[in-house]
Amino acid sequence: MNQSPNRQPLVRRLTARAVTTLARFLHIEAVSGAVLLIAAAAAFIWANSPFAAGYHALWHTTLSFGSGAWNFSHPLHFWINDVLMTIFFLVAGMEIRREIHEGALSEFRQALLPLAAAAGGVIAPAVIYFGLNSDPLRYHGWAVPTATDIAFAVGVLALLGRAIPANVRVFLLALAIIDDIIAVLIIAFFYSSGLDYRGVLIVGVGILLVLGLRMAGSGSAYAYVIPGALVWSGLLITGVHPTLAGVLLGLMTPVTSAQQNGLSGRLREVVRRIARKLSGEAPSVKADASRLADPVSQLRLAQRERLPPVVRVQMALHPWVAYAIMPLFALANAGVSVAGVDLSGDAAWRVMSGVALALMLGKPIGVIGVSWIMVKLGWCRLPGGLSWDGIVLIGLLAGIGFTMSIFIAMLAFADDSLLAAAKLGVLLGSLGASLLGLLWAAVYIRRLKAQAGGLGTAAHLQE
Repeated sequence: MNQSPNRQPLVRRLTARAVTTLARFLHIEAVSGAVLLIAAAAAFIWANSPFAAGYHALWHTTLSFGSGAWNFSHPLHFWINDVLMTIFFLVAGMEIRREIHEGALSEFRQALLPLAAAAGGVIAPAVIYFGLNSDPLRYHGWAVPTATDIAFAVGVLALLGRAIPANVRVFLLALAIIDDIIAVLIIAFFYSSGLDYRGVLIVGVGILLVLGLRMAGSGSAYAYVIPGALVWSGLLITGVHPTLAGVLLGLMTPVTSAQQNGLSGRLREVVRRIARKLSGEAPSVKADASRLADPVSQLRLAQRERLPPVVRVQMALHPWVAYAIMPLFALANAGVSVAGVDLSGDAAWRVMSGVALALMLGKPIGVIGVSWIMVKLGWCRLPGGLSWDGIVLIGLLAGIGFTMSIFIAMLAFADDSLLAAAKLGVLLGSLGASLLGLLWAAVYIRRLKAQAGGLGTAAHLQE
């Protein structure tokens, strides 16, 4: 039975359209942010439902890796927070690396600004909390509202889509990563019994291997798996949060292609080979396609090598991070039970109020205030495309604490009632910061559109 001559082209057109739609879906961050927040809401509802016991039992399920005498066994919660999240931090570190190389953080004054803003966003919340909780029983929680949850803050920002300038996202990401590093250092120095410095040697070996591979011009991501695992293992042994290995590796990822110098010549040679084969006699389409297979493969390889490793790896990991790792992370960590919270006592009420107010007010005050001081003194300047309206939005979203804040609270409070109050404060403060950020974003977007419309009218009048 003969196939209709128009049937095959139609199928191809429909297939191409479906593939294009899927690719566009995978790269819309607003969708990934919505998935993230849905997972967080589902976790919270599940943890406060009659099925809460099953929720907590799931994440405490032990998974083992290894055989014989060597066996690496940890709960599912560990594999998500400490292993999979390293990939997220790797992608985040790569984005910061690109911005440092050729983006908003490429100049010293611009790179200094998120560092100073993050410091202000740590100090101001701590001061507010300590002002309400100076009692020795409660002041240990001063660091609870100092952390920003990268995942949820960027997720809320992603819901706003492309209406928000890209530099706002980059600045928030840089600030949140610096904030997380500060939080980890706080945990290490104030909430740890001590660090095991034997792991530092392993970290050093891993970093040296990475630098050696870079000097050798290795562009394969697989070559860096073992050195990366060494860095991760060393940080775990040391007692520092091992996900920081992702940041370190991301910041060390090459931003230029090792084959850049000879790439143009290789592309010309491949094109010449294809032209020679096309100009020769082709007894059949099948034979012609067979002769072209090798040069076309070489062309694809040359195109791949044209992209620097920091771009290739980030593009490959982005869908996995956005649609698998981050929703799973939210589902495992946002399930905070509010059962048993007793606010009748003055201590619990002050802890909850101190945490919530420090997140909603302290974070934006610290971020915006220090940024304004640094710029007015001439020590920093705002990146291109980032206005003070954008800084206000960043300051508000920085008040989303969630996971890291809850983790610090569990280290800070041994009393169950104070711990429950601190967790409730984190939830209320983070929710309040999210709502304030979204409300301000509506104002910010309207101003951006009005500004764009004004510029368009002015250009029209000049014509």
